[in-house]
Amino acid sequence: MTATHLLGIRHHGPGSARAVATRLAELEPDVVLIEGPPEADALVELTEDPAMQPPVALLAYATDDVSRAAFWPFAVFSPEWQALAYAREAGIPVRFCDLPAANTFAAGPDEHAGPPVDPLALLASAGGYDDPERWWDDVVESRRDNENPFDVIADAMTAVREDEEPPKGNEARREAYMRTVLRRARKDGFENIAVVCGAWHVPALADPLPPASHDASVLKGLPKRKVACTWVPWTHGRLATASGYGAGVRSPGWYHHLFTTAEDVTTRWLAGVAAVLREEDLPVSTAHVIEAVRLAETLGTLRGRSSAGLAEVTEATRSVLCGGDEVQVELVTRRLVVGERLGEVPERVPQPPLAADLTATAKRLRLKKDPMVKELDLDLRTPGGLDRSKLLHRLRILGIEWGSREASARRNKGTFRETWALAWEPSFEVDLVAAAVHGTTVPSAASAAVRGTVEGSPPLDEVTTAVENCLLADLPEALPEALAALDARAAADADVARLMSALPALARATRYGNVRGTDTGALRAVADRMLDRICAGLPPATHGIDDDAAARMAKLVDGVHDATSLLGEDAKERWLAALARLAERPSLPPLLAGRLTRILHDAGRLDALDIELRLGRALTPGVVPSAGAAYVEGFFDGGALLLVHDEGLLRVIDAWLASIPDDVFTEVLPLLRRTFGAFSGPEKRAIGQRAAGLTGTAAVVTVADELDEERAEHVLPVLATLLGVGV
Repeated sequence: MTATHLLGIRHHGPGSARAVATRLAELEPDVVLIEGPPEADALVELTEDPAMQPPVALLAYATDDVSRAAFWPFAVFSPEWQALAYAREAGIPVRFCDLPAANTFAAGPDEHAGPPVDPLALLASAGGYDDPERWWDDVVESRRDNENPFDVIADAMTAVREDEEPPKGNEARREAYMRTVLRRARKDGFENIAVVCGAWHVPALADPLPPASHDASVLKGLPKRKVACTWVPWTHGRLATASGYGAGVRSPGWYHHLFTTAEDVTTRWLAGVAAVLREEDLPVSTAHVIEAVRLAETLGTLRGRSSAGLAEVTEATRSVLCGGDEVQVELVTRRLVVGERLGEVPERVPQPPLAADLTATAKRLRLKKDPMVKELDLDLRTPGGLDRSKLLHRLRILGIEWGSREASARRNKGTFRETWALAWEPSFEVDLVAAAVHGTTVPSAASAAVRGTVEGSPPLDEVTTAVENCLLADLPEALPEALAALDARAAADADVARLMSALPALARATRYGNVRGTDTGALRAVADRMLDRICAGLPPATHGIDDDAAARMAKLVDGVHDATSLLGEDAKERWLAALARLAERPSLPPLLAGRLTRILHDAGRLDALDIELRLGRALTPGVVPSAGAAYVEGFFDGGALLLVHDEGLLRVIDAWLASIPDDVFTEVLPLLRRTFGAFSGPEKRAIGQRAAGLTGTAAVVTVADELDEERAEHVLPVLATLLGVGV
């Protein structure tokens, strides 16, 4: 007679995993059915490879729409992984029994995609717990005995489901398919069947099963899509609930420790906590660890636990090892409680060609796929540094942000160096599948992606970015098309602001090309023509604009000014000449006029006397104070050292400030605060000292008409204490 054993589990938990391994060894089944996509049946044999190291995940995706993809993760403490391990050692077959991904990906959104209730919440409430996770951890995951929990779990789930409506939608289809696979196993002659599935499904698989015709009618006519399936590395961080994973757990690192540590669980854990803190140069001694172990075990005893759990070791960590510092506790949580352990899969695991090319290239360049953020400093003058840079830039073109430069670009302005922050995300495996539509290798796919960007009539800034990416990523095959698109788009674009916004990227690209040994002659010609159009179009573009538009234009002017330094002396001279002509226009907004005056002064086009005259005209009593304040803001956006070293300039500003009427001063105060508030502390002090020493300038002290002696008496004791004298 056929025997079927239903092992209801939580998908990731050391207690469940240990119980499954123990129970399977007792039952000695001749086949194991595991909740998961049947498309993965052909991949089970890969788990026998020693190179397969969890955490890993099954990845299934629709070949015609990669956005339809799903992962089935496995950690070493996952019950399903222990079931796979048992079957491998026992030499018995494994079959996955969940609804095929081919049907799931073809179906639309389903409002009945999961259990209608949270069974753990109901059971925890019945057990007197207000936290379902804590209840499950206490009764199942933290237990280290060999008792069989599966009969009790089945009874509990049966009781919960008795009061619920029958499953609908996708949930009904999933359980119908599970029963279909179970019937097929019986028909194939297996007599001792073990089923490892989510505890919620156990009552639906218990005998007597409903008629096969019932399940056939539920599954009849289901749409299908072509699906591919493979193994990919996974991380503990992606197993955590905080990552958004629906079946996640709060503490994968702690669960891994519980499952892999046979004895001295608390001591070994807190010793690991101490090691993490010491890596950050925090003072943690052996005595701290001993005291933390005592506290954790005492708390466990007081709370009636068989051993200290995560709550107890965390409280001991907070109190003894971290001294109540929540930042340090968060560090421990991130590094240990959650953790970022990355699994490995064998090289023979089937991969799309693009993913295989990336794996081979990364191996050749010694770039390890690590989930922890690592800083990588590259010297572009070395072949290895240049090749790594090209790979990371090519991946960014494909939307795979393995490396990020935002945080480091601000402090690394050198031409021959790049600093990257690397962190590998398992979701990049799906991104690689999606990017495979562009090509079978990383260079060819990136080139095709650039060509796709410049096709048609994209915005100028997108074309400029594409050209820059071509040079950064060394894509000579795509560069001619990108340059042609840029030349055509720039010639057709009459918006000076867009041209100004696009030019800095082109200027940087000429520098990148030089560093990478790329001929940028054609690119420089396009940039020169664009600069000529900007110089000619500036006067009409700045005529009659409001204050907000003037502020935006000032930022664009700064960007173009920096860019001309990269385009050579001739370009810079043409640009400064255009600014000098523009600065003479009386209709120029005051903020922009002030900014141009400062640029021309810093470039040596205006001497100190010219500056005093221009500032004097802008700050005369006949000029509206708000306009004068805007001029000052534009002028001093380049820094405050002029006021420190130029007494004549300081006099002009000082006299103007003193001349502003009291009733108007409050109106211009926000502008003044925005301008002078941006100066550094030492600059402010130096300006104040210079202003106080101006010849002919009298210090103005405001004195109250009457002294409130009663209020003054309250201050005297404080002053006496500060000065160390008696009142």
